[in-house]
Amino acid sequence: MQQLLKHKYWWIFLVMGFAALLYLSTTIHTKIDLTAEKRFSISPATKNLLKNLDDKVEVQVFLTGNLSSGFRKLEIATEELLSSFRDESEGKLTYSFRIPGEGLSDTLKSMLYDSLYSIGVRPFNNELNRDENEKTEQLIFPSAIVRYQNKIKVVDLMSGKSGADEESSLNYSEALLEFKFDDAIDKLTKKQFPVVAYAIGNGEPINPTVQDLITTLSNNYRTGLFDIKTGILNADTIKALVIVKPSLSFTETDKIKIDQYIMQGGKVLWFVDKLYAEFDSLLRSRSEFIAFDKNLELDDLFFKYGVRINSDLAQDLSCAKQPLVVGNSGGQPQIERIPFPYYPLLINPSGHPISRNLDHVLSIFPSSIDTVKAEGIKKTILLSTDTTSRTISSPNIVTLQSIKSESDLALYNKSYLPVAVLLEGKFKSLYANRFTQAMKDTVKNFTGVDFHSIGLKESKQIVVSDGDLVTNVITQSDGALAMGTQQFENYQFANKEFLLNCLDYLVGNADIIQTRNKDFTLRLLDKSKVKEQKTMWQIINVIVPVLLVLIFTFSLQYLRKKKYNS
Repeated sequence: MQQLLKHKYWWIFLVMGFAALLYLSTTIHTKIDLTAEKRFSISPATKNLLKNLDDKVEVQVFLTGNLSSGFRKLEIATEELLSSFRDESEGKLTYSFRIPGEGLSDTLKSMLYDSLYSIGVRPFNNELNRDENEKTEQLIFPSAIVRYQNKIKVVDLMSGKSGADEESSLNYSEALLEFKFDDAIDKLTKKQFPVVAYAIGNGEPINPTVQDLITTLSNNYRTGLFDIKTGILNADTIKALVIVKPSLSFTETDKIKIDQYIMQGGKVLWFVDKLYAEFDSLLRSRSEFIAFDKNLELDDLFFKYGVRINSDLAQDLSCAKQPLVVGNSGGQPQIERIPFPYYPLLINPSGHPISRNLDHVLSIFPSSIDTVKAEGIKKTILLSTDTTSRTISSPNIVTLQSIKSESDLALYNKSYLPVAVLLEGKFKSLYANRFTQAMKDTVKNFTGVDFHSIGLKESKQIVVSDGDLVTNVITQSDGALAMGTQQFENYQFANKEFLLNCLDYLVGNADIIQTRNKDFTLRLLDKSKVKEQKTMWQIINVIVPVLLVLIFTFSLQYLRKKKYNS
């Protein structure tokens, strides 16, 4: 090294060394993630998805511009994630940030906003604090459009839970970014889509109340109606069967078909009302009605697979509100929205990726579920009520006034009543050891396959004790609302997201849905201390660096003067 420094042209070697380092830094990208949550790492499933892209993917992000600190942080997190995606895809994925309508006239901007809204890009009012006394609001679009060939998917960058503060919601949003972009890219680049059948034949609705459900299935899978009475269920063709709100009893033939379909490895997603309980009944009777069992004859099937839907209604004080007429003024009805405990807002008690980081899921007259022993079957609770719950056994009277006095509140002393349960494993047939050979031959005639007393392969089922969880409200003014949306409410709960997560887990890319497991810890400052010590830290940040520079300068001058004087 000393010989190099003594060389006449030593500085040339120094410049060449810096040039080499600069070149390597632009060609070799490597990161070391030292965060506890692996905040800046992407999963192996994501890497595999990006490395196998066979065409260009373009991402256009609308979250940019003059943003509040929270949304600015989300913008930076999105940019960092997409930068990692671009590097991992070797340039096949590109991205850009732009403000929708920037530079356009008000008329053209309004037309653009309407166009964006029609494809699912939702605006958001962002509040900016200019100082302690002045606040302004601006319209932003926390969304992105992913383009692949001639197809697009809208990615909503916002997540969180109703009632949560902005910091918590944005933290949830940041944790789910990888999953949301993975999911969009996976569905855009997928060549073949699994068949998901919507079961009919036992009173399942095929009217406008399932319009959003059918549209959602059609947009994400190959789908169609399947009549259990006349059709043959083949697990090689139909990957999943969705059974929604049946109202007629299942015959033994119906149950054998479903049972043997599961033995073949078929997946079933159940949305079943154990009791007859409809809000329309309250409106017609004006005060109350009796909830009674539908007698669907599914109890033995569910019990064999590991669950029991109880003959009760689950209530919780954490619930949605219903608009009710509470009086009359000047001949006009007075309508007030009051909490309705029969509409509990469901949460995720287990941390499973299907429902992790989900907003509340709206349920309507759900029943509680018990898990029972079923050898070899893993059971996971996906949705439950909150911490102030109770059950009302059937037959019982359902009234508009669920809470009449403070003493009634003490009855809500239960917690986390299960409403949705995931079952996984090799299921045993309900009809094992019950059929003679002649009966098994008969079964083959209407199932199309040999009878099996135990599953040929592992399968999955999700049992939800609420048929209305995936239906939608019909209004005279707006027609069919989105599932998870109530009339007179400008808010959509996470029902559709839960449905899609269930189907993705049953028949989609299970590795990608695991990316929902990301969970970022929100490390907040003490707001009272921030307010108290604000001036002190401002002074420290401004004056201390200047003082350090002055001290260093005077010290250097003093040492140089001392050296030359000596």
